[in-house]
Amino acid sequence: MELKRVVVTGVGAISPLGNSAPETWENVKAGKSGAGPITHFDSSLFKTHFACEVKNFNARDYIDRKACNKMDLYTQYAIVSAMEAVKDCGIDLEAADKKRIGVIFGVGIGGIHSFEEEVSQNALHAADGPKYSPFFIPKMIADIAAGHISIMYGFHGPNFATVSACASSTHALGTSLDLIRLGKADMILAGGAEAAIWPTGVGGFNAMHAISTRNDDPEGASRPFSASRDGFVMGEGSACLVLEELEHALARGAKIYGEVAGSGMSADAHHITASHPEGLGATLVMQEALRDAGMQPEDIDYINVHGTSTPVGDISEVKAIQQVFGQHAYELNISSTKSMTGHLLGAAGAMEAFFSLMAVKEDIVPPTINHAEDDKDPEIDYNLNFTFNTAQKRTVRAALSNTFGFGGHNACVIIKKYAE
Repeated sequence: MELKRVVVTGVGAISPLGNSAPETWENVKAGKSGAGPITHFDSSLFKTHFACEVKNFNARDYIDRKACNKMDLYTQYAIVSAMEAVKDCGIDLEAADKKRIGVIFGVGIGGIHSFEEEVSQNALHAADGPKYSPFFIPKMIADIAAGHISIMYGFHGPNFATVSACASSTHALGTSLDLIRLGKADMILAGGAEAAIWPTGVGGFNAMHAISTRNDDPEGASRPFSASRDGFVMGEGSACLVLEELEHALARGAKIYGEVAGSGMSADAHHITASHPEGLGATLVMQEALRDAGMQPEDIDYINVHGTSTPVGDISEVKAIQQVFGQHAYELNISSTKSMTGHLLGAAGAMEAFFSLMAVKEDIVPPTINHAEDDKDPEIDYNLNFTFNTAQKRTVRAALSNTFGFGGHNACVIIKKYAE
């Protein structure tokens, strides 16, 4: 059976660096940080007082007020990114066969703020019994963003959520790729969303010593591959890519950003939070993605790494890259865009696939910011090109994007230039 080819025909994003895909991409190329003091709640009693929040966002600018009241913030972000992607792809919604269009959205945590509000404001302490909102469960559950998007457009194709911590939305992309390849859909809105910068999110990650406490320097706190890194910076937002079967896209004259060449999935089978110290699962997932794409290591020019700025994770990913790519690892560009966006958790994979797509389209590699020459980790090989501090122009024939999640879940996707 010959598998169908899959291309990207639309993009949407809302991020700490912009409330649209073009604005986000321009600020990533410019090496800007999205970090700043937390405004969603009073963090003064927490160990961490900063994050990468979405800024100047009002859901009612995009979504009906009554509908907004029934949605958690993560769902609002998902809908806004999907609306931009649908508009960008140029599909004629009146003429489209909506039975053949699906929505698969990843999320790591889901409606954590809705959960907080319901438990803290109501319920267990009420003298006359609990009074839960009828919208509580539909606002909180992980699949609801995908459901809202399909309802908004009347898309009757495959519709569900992928939940694998920080690998969630890369799993959404890989699953969407396979469904279209197999002829089960013509188009799928694949993406991820997250909005976990709330007391339970920040407090929980603080308790794990997972996030940075560099409160005196929020913009410089996310510093992947630097010796002084002390944890990731929480981010939020959403990204959506319209994946489409090639012949379907050509028949309607769609613009094509690039081709989704393959994906990989693996497990560390090692620890609930720590990556395998030798990068075993990361090695396997990149090898699987190359095999799935029918490509060799030498075909890849850029890796958008998971690169969270954690002491163990950065080292293990570098080891995996050297294992998979051998001598070609020194010809690659490598960068962690989390140094600018923070870590979007379940939305990270879709956002970073978007950056990888744009790197392929525009032949520019976004930087890893916040590195200083005197801040080198002796366990990291700096002969590798980490694209420190400044974007670099180069031909990017294909890019690989890595995401690794708590539980040992690994996923990656390869995007290449489209050629007829």
